[in-house]
Amino acid sequence: MWSIGIYVGESPFSLRPHPDIKNPIIQPDDISDLRGVSIADPFMLEVDGVWHMFFEVLDGDTQKGSIGLATSADAAKWTYRQIVLGEEYHLSYPYVFRVGQDYFMIPETVDAGGIYLYRAKHFPFEWSRDQLLIEGMWADPSIVHFQDRWWLFACGTPKDSNTLHLFHSTDVFGPWVEHPLSPIITGDNRTARPAGRITVFDGGIVRFCQDCEPNYGSRVRAFEITKLSTTEYQEREHPLSPILMPSGAGWNSERMHHLDPHLVWPGEWLACVDGLS
Repeated sequence: MWSIGIYVGESPFSLRPHPDIKNPIIQPDDISDLRGVSIADPFMLEVDGVWHMFFEVLDGDTQKGSIGLATSADAAKWTYRQIVLGEEYHLSYPYVFRVGQDYFMIPETVDAGGIYLYRAKHFPFEWSRDQLLIEGMWADPSIVHFQDRWWLFACGTPKDSNTLHLFHSTDVFGPWVEHPLSPIITGDNRTARPAGRITVFDGGIVRFCQDCEPNYGSRVRAFEITKLSTTEYQEREHPLSPILMPSGAGWNSERMHHLDPHLVWPGEWLACVDGLS
């Protein structure tokens, strides 16, 4: 059973439980509009003083994932609201972001045969599929805007979690072009599959990945991207990696495989994470 918690730290590499926050802050029993048996892949945005967290909810009756929403005024006490997005296919990994005054989401939609961009018709409750970005079967697509260009990382082997592709575009709507060095990782299920929001830190980019040895989503590693252009790509693992590990007890005793870090004050980071018990 996956559940969701809140971590804090001085940087995205030094995250830990907050002593005054009782984790998990959301668990399957909190889901009130279907029989939730697991919740995972949290992403959040702070809008007008309210934190909005979106996450996968696995329905125990249909075994299909939908996207749920919880809100909080202080990021400590959370209230589950409702399912905000459901399709005929499985949804997970609801990567939400803002462009100007518009709110977008790129969830994982493997069974739909592509990476789709969703737009909020009425944030945070109403979403509609806007357009296809990239065809194919892709796991955990993760987007970031950096140096006047959009970059999108996605795992091209959803079942094996061992290949990472990179695409770029001058516009979030595309057209998207695959990087000439892509796939940038092949045959390595410890470093390929994305594990949350691509984060701009200290003028560079950090990507997080799931270490899938010995099991899927065992822990989270962090890589600093040291060279990124339309022709070049280099990265190095951060010295503190892995940065999320299972605790051995409680709600995250077995695995941790996702985080979404946010800078809330200089030297103060807040992240939503998930864990398996």
